[in-house]
Amino acid sequence: MTLFQAAVLGIVQGLTEFLPISSSGHLILARNWLGLPAEDSTAFVFDVLIQLGTWLAVLAYFRNDLLAIAKDMLAGLRTRSASPNARLGWLVLLSMLPAVVVGWLIKDSMDTFSSLAYTGIFLIVNGLLLVAAELFGKKQRQLNTLTTADALWVGAAQILALLPAVSRSASTLFGGMLRHFDRRQAARFAFLMSVPIMPAAGFVALLQLGSLAGAASLLLPLAVGFAAAALVGYVAIRWLISYLATHSFYPFAAYCAVLGILILLLQ
Repeated sequence: MTLFQAAVLGIVQGLTEFLPISSSGHLILARNWLGLPAEDSTAFVFDVLIQLGTWLAVLAYFRNDLLAIAKDMLAGLRTRSASPNARLGWLVLLSMLPAVVVGWLIKDSMDTFSSLAYTGIFLIVNGLLLVAAELFGKKQRQLNTLTTADALWVGAAQILALLPAVSRSASTLFGGMLRHFDRRQAARFAFLMSVPIMPAAGFVALLQLGSLAGAASLLLPLAVGFAAAALVGYVAIRWLISYLATHSFYPFAAYCAVLGILILLLQ
């Protein structure tokens, strides 16, 4: 892999991890365009590790929120009480459980869906999730009304992101908006949910990196891809949070549907 290819993959990852248009689907397309394999162990390890760049972007953007949540959670453990921030933190952790359990159970069967045809199909599904969120969400609630049932519901919706080309952002936004949170609040919870779950996948990929042939030659491309994903991811978060104040998800839904149809027609 060249440094140019690594930078392109990092930019694609940073741009599409948070925009609800599927980072996994776009990475498959980018790898096909760059002439890189999309289904081997090296591709999996590289893509998951540059995803940690977007995790760093989340930490940077939400640093004040995350510090307040962590501080209040620790204080709550000592005092056996739960402030609003601490409660939000525990509910974020709770929301991980459905996808973690289901992902572990079906982890050996996910390669079945890695073809371009499935990418096209699930991009269309991704668009339909965004349409459903807009049509059926009342967009009224704030995160200070979040309940255990809400957290588990959004966590269950995240299971859809185990399918290639279904965006984690889209699936969690779909879950949050069907619980009638407004767009920005649903997005905030979706981003906070990524904080504990991304490092778990990264840890697995790091273990696999050590067993790859030629792992040393992958380190510099990984650094380039990681840096590109972090920088572009930070900009993407800032833009999306601002965009959602006055705009809907329909343009993203239309983009996913059109791209999915084009892939199915041309692949």
